[in-house]
Amino acid sequence: MTGSRIVSLGHYQPSRVVTNDEIAQLVETNDEWIRDRVGIVTRRIADGESVADMAAAAAGKALANSGLTAADIDLVVVATCTSVDRSPNVACRVAGKLGITAPGAYDINTACSGFAYALGTVDHAIRAGASRNAIVIGAEKLSDFTDWTDRSTCIIFADGAGAAVVTAAAEGEPSGVGPVVWGSVPEKSDAVRIEGWRPYIQQEGQAVFRWATTALAPLALQACERAGVDPSELAAFVPHQANARIIDGIAKRLNIPDAIIAKDIVESGNTSAASVPLALSKLVERREVPSGAPVLLFGFGGGLTYAGQVVRCP
Repeated sequence: MTGSRIVSLGHYQPSRVVTNDEIAQLVETNDEWIRDRVGIVTRRIADGESVADMAAAAAGKALANSGLTAADIDLVVVATCTSVDRSPNVACRVAGKLGITAPGAYDINTACSGFAYALGTVDHAIRAGASRNAIVIGAEKLSDFTDWTDRSTCIIFADGAGAAVVTAAAEGEPSGVGPVVWGSVPEKSDAVRIEGWRPYIQQEGQAVFRWATTALAPLALQACERAGVDPSELAAFVPHQANARIIDGIAKRLNIPDAIIAKDIVESGNTSAASVPLALSKLVERREVPSGAPVLLFGFGGGLTYAGQVVRCP
């Protein structure tokens, strides 16, 4: 049995930047209130791009950075909760756009924890010998499901995609993707929801905030323990970009003063399953994290679901 490793990353964001002042023209709010409440300054909103378009753009960038070709990829997995189409799935559309022939292809929906879930399933597939080279993508077009008259949600959500190329570790090489810690809290599943045929995002903000800031740090520490990494060794912590105050609350409880704390929410908003790979890809692109350094990924949100693992930076 061999482990897996992330060899490259890529991300995509729409070109349209929406400021807090623009949001204030739609609902009763202002820039100061939004910054203080959730930490967001700008967010990206897609116009013509679909979930599949953004997913393919991020995946194409990751593939170009990997040294592999489309012919080398045998598995494509997309984490999303905002695909409008039931079939074909986004993974098949991405494979078609990138010229990947005959891959295993499936979508996974655990909302904001989706990328960590997808990475876990791909790691398992590689360990089991069902895959050799995979692309894992988180992609969301939350603007399609945002009520722009609801101040509690329209200030938060945005669009984008992030992707990773994951390959089998060489014989004798340590795994670069640690064991996943995942789970859910079904009795609180209504706290974040997109329901019905013409749905809008709805959430119980205070309930999610209390859960995230009290229950999640011990679970994130479990991911470190399973990977055999002491939290003090972490070079970075890349959580779901839900809310700046939530990120700060979890990081404080982890006690990782020397780690970089990803805060892509400031310029990108909350992009659900896309937020972890999007933030990680930017850190790597800016060379803020050394190659081979341990990074804790942790997604959480709708469901309520959570998942996380320690990875080695490509």
